[in-house]
Amino acid sequence: MSTVLITGCSSGFGELAALTFHRRGHRVFATMRRPGSSAALDAVPGIEQLPLDVCDDASVKAAVAEVIERAGGIDIVVNNAGIEVFGAVHLASDEEVLRQFDTNVLGVVRVARAVVPHMIERGGGAIVNVGSVAGLVGAPYGGIYAASKHAVEALTEAMHFELSQQGIRVSVVEPGQFATQLGAKGFVAEAMAPGTPEHDRWQRFRTAQRSLVNGEPADPQRVADVIYAAATERPGKLRWPVGGDADLIIATKSAMSFEDFDTTMRAALNWHE
Repeated sequence: MSTVLITGCSSGFGELAALTFHRRGHRVFATMRRPGSSAALDAVPGIEQLPLDVCDDASVKAAVAEVIERAGGIDIVVNNAGIEVFGAVHLASDEEVLRQFDTNVLGVVRVARAVVPHMIERGGGAIVNVGSVAGLVGAPYGGIYAASKHAVEALTEAMHFELSQQGIRVSVVEPGQFATQLGAKGFVAEAMAPGTPEHDRWQRFRTAQRSLVNGEPADPQRVADVIYAAATERPGKLRWPVGGDADLIIATKSAMSFEDFDTTMRAALNWHE
């Protein structure tokens, strides 16, 4: 049985990953800013909940130390906590950009600082960073979010090279569109208020984007299952795309020039603005 620490477990992929690891016999520490925020986790006494705010270094260190004290060590870490900023790049304020990167990028770094020395001392472990297909392509009005997920891709690849010789496996899961609360919990740049031309164009793009998944985002349990596989399969692999739209976007972009990719995706989305 492995001991697993997961961030961002109040809903979505983190919540489902906690339930998945628990069902498969692992000891799970589900962390979030406010423990008790997930009714699904509250219903499973075997899942231990702890406060952890990835934007607060002291909170990260305290949670990691408590897991080590209570369980004797940490075998697997899933960096899932994240937020999403919507808005045109040129309309995002410094504060909005910093908020995005503080959570999605510095959060991963803070957790790595806290857990990697412990894993090295123990002789190994696994770190799974939850990225996005947005880490491989920058979609309109998601540029700030995509930039943060591109950073997660870079961090993951670098950590793979830095830590593999220490017995630590590092991987990134790259979901496409799934039915979670990430979008609902995201926030729109203040300059993108409803009624502005850019807000209206963004809404038209979102409608077009949903056509890649036939209007209905897929079951997020698929992502939880891939997170589990990325953490436990050996030797495993670095990148784990999930979802038909992710597979389509990745395969298409890698097979052609950007100009051809641009034309192909606009046709697939029927979005020619």
